Amino acid sequence: MKTFQDKVFALVSRIPRGRVSTYKAIADKIGVKAYRAVGQVLKKNPYDSVPCHRVVCSDGSLGGYHGIASSKKKMILLKKEDIKIKNNKVEDFEKRIFIHY
Repeated sequence: MKTFQDKVFALVSRIPRGRVSTYKAIADKIGVKAYRAVGQVLKKNPYDSVPCHRVVCSDGSLGGYHGIASSKKKMILLKKEDIKIKNNKVEDFEKRIFIHY
């Protein structure tokens, strides 16, 4: 049986380059309301292959990424994927969102 962490990493791994998902969407897909727990799992992501920088808050804001000090790293990684950031939010958020079916 997959752990909560395994489920989070599996879903985040499916987010395509140039798209984003949200902590809430991932929790909802797993069937829990533990949005913050999703963030905590991603904060401790040991896998380079899991693009946790592609997970943002439900309002399009970047949220944390291995702590506030490294939020610039998240912004840099997203910009490398042609995702524009303005005022610490993903521009065209509605067009960039990836829905987990």
